[in-house]
Amino acid sequence: MQHIKVLILAFIFTFQCSYSHAQEASIHWISFEQLEDALELKPKKVFIDFYTDWCSYCKKMDKKVFTKAEVIEKINKEYYAVKMDAETQDSIRFDGQVFINRQSSTRRPGIHDLALLLANRNGQFAPPSMLIMSPEFKILDRRFEYLYSEQLLEWLNRF
Repeated sequence: MQHIKVLILAFIFTFQCSYSHAQEASIHWISFEQLEDALELKPKKVFIDFYTDWCSYCKKMDKKVFTKAEVIEKINKEYYAVKMDAETQDSIRFDGQVFINRQSSTRRPGIHDLALLLANRNGQFAPPSMLIMSPEFKILDRRFEYLYSEQLLEWLNRF
């Protein structure tokens, strides 16, 4: 009986260790609301990933780039990471303002005002769109394309 208890405890310990390791092995994405509080407590650069559900390159980056250990470590250590569905219907309160999706209709989701404000190129939004911002929330650079992990790391290392 003692042997079975030891095996059960060993299994639970192994499961908890692998579960906590799996949790650490991902980017700690936060919302814009959480970002505002975090920036007040501890200033840090900001990485924002705007995506849509229909964007195949966004899905590919989620599977192939944002899962790489080097990318996870770099972003978690040096940046606050925000991931936002550019077509969300949610109202987002940030910096004393409320942002909504004014383009939304019953026929199509439209692009959220916050995505249009921060991630537009020549007045248009096209995913994937990523931004690097200063701790003061000033845009340092934007990318509007699929980036391989090496390209993303090179870009992140510039700031």
